[in-house]
Formats: sequence, C-alpha cells, structure tokens
Amino acid sequence: MGLLDGKVIAVTGSGAGIGKEEALLCVKEGARVVINDLGGSRDGAGNDNKVADVVVEEIKKMGGDAVGHYQDISEEAGGESLIKAGVDKWGRFDGLVNNAGILRDKMSFNMENAEWDSVIKVHMRGHFMTARAAGRYFREHKDQGGAIVNTTSTSGLLGNAGQANYGAAKLGIVGLNSVLALEMSRSNVRVNAIAPMAYTRMTSDLKIAEMLKAYKAEHIAPLVVFLLSDAAKAITGQVFGVFGPFVQLYRLPRPAMEWKAGGASWTPADLATKAGEIKTVIDKVNWGYMPGTPMPEDKKVKP
Repeated sequence: MGLLDGKVIAVTGSGAGIGKEEALLCVKEGARVVINDLGGSRDGAGNDNKVADVVVEEIKKMGGDAVGHYQDISEEAGGESLIKAGVDKWGRFDGLVNNAGILRDKMSFNMENAEWDSVIKVHMRGHFMTARAAGRYFREHKDQGGAIVNTTSTSGLLGNAGQANYGAAKLGIVGLNSVLALEMSRSNVRVNAIAPMAYTRMTSDLKIAEMLKAYKAEHIAPLVVFLLSDAAKAITGQVFGVFGPFVQLYRLPRPAMEWKAGGASWTPADLATKAGEIKTVIDKVNWGYMPGTPMPEDKKVKP
C-alpha cells in the first residue's frame, strides 16, 4: 500500500528537476498524476509539449498513470484546466503541488520591469491561480478533503543578492500559504509549503552550486508525498526546509523578543539606548541556515 493510493495529484513544472521527482514518487506511492510543464527554458522562454509528454511516457512504462497538461498556470485558464484535467481523466482531484517557476536574476538596481514582472507572475500568480481552482473544487467536495504543497525558497525567507524578483515572490508565497491554510481548513484541506535546496537546472550556475551537488532533486520528493498523504492530516500552515537528509521546520514570523517603553510609547532616543541589546538578540535568533549547519542547543525543541 502506498501513501497516496487512489489519489489524483497535479504537479506543476514537473517536466524536469524537483517537480519531476515529486511526480514520479507520487506515482510510486499509488497516485495518478497530472504532469504540467510549458517546456520552456529556465527564464521562461519558449514552450515544448514534449517535455511533459516524456515524463508521462516514463510513468506509463513504470506501470503508472499520468496525463500531460501544457497550459500556463499563471493564467486563469491554465489554473482551472489543471484541476479539470485530473477530474476529467479520473473523476476526482486530491492534491496540488505548486512547483513551477523561472529565474531572471539580476541586481535590483539593474533589473528591468519585465524581469520583475515575469518572475512574480509565474511564481506568485501561478501559485494563486492553481490554488484558487483547487480550492473551488475542494469546497464542493468537503467530505473528501485534500492537500496543497506550495514551494517557497530561502531566497525569500532569508534573502539572496541578485534575486529581488524571485525572493519577493517566494516570500509572498509564504503569506499566501498561511492565508490558504486558514481558509481551506473549512473544506478539510491542508496547505503547507516547502523550501527545497537541490542541484538542478535552476541552481546549476549559482555560487553554491558545487555545494548543492550533494543535495539531489529526488531528496525533496519524500517530504512532499508525506504532506500530500493522510498521514499529515494534522499538519497545515507550515513551512518546511528540505535538502539532502535534512528536514527543517521554519518558525513563521513571530515576535522573538519584546521591549516595553517606560511611558506611553517609545521615543527615538529611548530606542537608541537599546540598540546594543537589540543587536544581541538579532545575533542570537539568526543562527544561520546553510545545509548541515548545526542548530544551537537553545534553539532545539525538546520532545
């Protein structure tokens, strides 16, 4: 018995890399899968249906079942037809993995409007269009339930020079993830996000690419399958980091420290006297995040 037996899952951007590995493992765990991919380049240019078709054929040779979807999921018609493809083919829909994305990296002061707009559109608007369509389906099938897994990034959670567009989109997805989790809980739907790190076409020319070679796309898929499965029915609204053998739980933005003014409110001068104390707290809570970085003992949650 697989964790996803009988379920229908759609994975965007699943023609290669992390998305493909997520789709393949979903099939191995018993799901039928909608393979979405425009078949474009890393920066979003061009399209080729064969990219999705090759994965569909690979799945069928494995003994699984899949259908290709080639529309732009950042457009309303693409988001709606993605969900419809699963329902039309198998009569139901159970889970969505929002993975599709592009990169158009450039320092913010050199970034063109089109480079900003295109990345925001594919990532943020793409997540919204598919999630909205899935949400509408799930509202009509509350007894069935479902799951959505979104994809954020440390570029948004922690920042990365040269990725103002990508980082803004990815942190925006965290906000969207939190809202969707609250809204869709009424329909018995879980919504979580992952921040994956792996060596793929998207990361092959980054400064940390050599380090990332130890962290493969297939390492990401098990967490995604788990979050899609009924075993994770009590988990929603969370953000998980995943790379190699590591799975992290991110602390969503919450106050780490509180300072109370002596009077009704603070003055700039009063806050200036606290500057050293504030910096000490910042240094303590921002302990680092690179793969394999040991977590300080005072940050660990004890069972």
